[in-house]
Amino acid sequence: MSDRLEEHFGPEVKSMSIRQTRKGCFQELLGCEASNEFKWFHTTDGKNEKIAESLEESNCLMRIFCGGCHEFDMPVKIDGTNEELMTMNRPMKLPVGCGKCCCYQEMSMKSKGSEMGSIKEGFYCCVPRMMIRDGSGAPVYKVHPPTCVGGMCVNCWAEGNPCGKGCCKASYEVFPHDQQDTDNGAPSVAKIMKVPKSPLTEIFTDSKAFDITFPYEASAQHKALIAGTTIFLNANFFEADGGD
Repeated sequence: MSDRLEEHFGPEVKSMSIRQTRKGCFQELLGCEASNEFKWFHTTDGKNEKIAESLEESNCLMRIFCGGCHEFDMPVKIDGTNEELMTMNRPMKLPVGCGKCCCYQEMSMKSKGSEMGSIKEGFYCCVPRMMIRDGSGAPVYKVHPPTCVGGMCVNCWAEGNPCGKGCCKASYEVFPHDQQDTDNGAPSVAKIMKVPKSPLTEIFTDSKAFDITFPYEASAQHKALIAGTTIFLNANFFEADGGD
């Protein structure tokens, strides 16, 4: 992996925030499907240091007519430079959904041309479940929302009362790939959480923000894979319907 990846996802990096840039007023009012743009921040120990930006590269007609399943590339470039930190590619597949047996949503990630790994939807009945794999295809992490009722339902109260403290929040928990019990509040090693912006932003725009906590002893590559998974989750669960 590149030295740049180690620099921005090294041992001292414990948390990160990825924030979607708001579209222009006219774009929001007219419902235009502009390319998604994100800003990446280090937030460890209260920091708010911008480190990178990413801009979706995709076809306008595909964004309009294929919604949340369109193909795109998204290079992540180090702030203030044109240097690529990593690149994500999502091919066009069937939208996420229960009971599928093929055409699962997936996204691959590279750094400086080298395969870093991927995130892919798996078969599920009620709760969306995904697997992060490294560049060799070996499983690394399981990802799914918090669950209840024996793992059969998404726990909408995991981050608090949806009408109070948990309003506009949605979390995805990250578990080691070999952890057998990941349901009903089982301990996770990391979390990706959609967090609310200002009330006006939440009501009048579809701009999102995500807070990420990384596994304590994860490598720079594995942290980058979890950060990239945030873009995958946004595309599949928060962009398809314009919100949560």
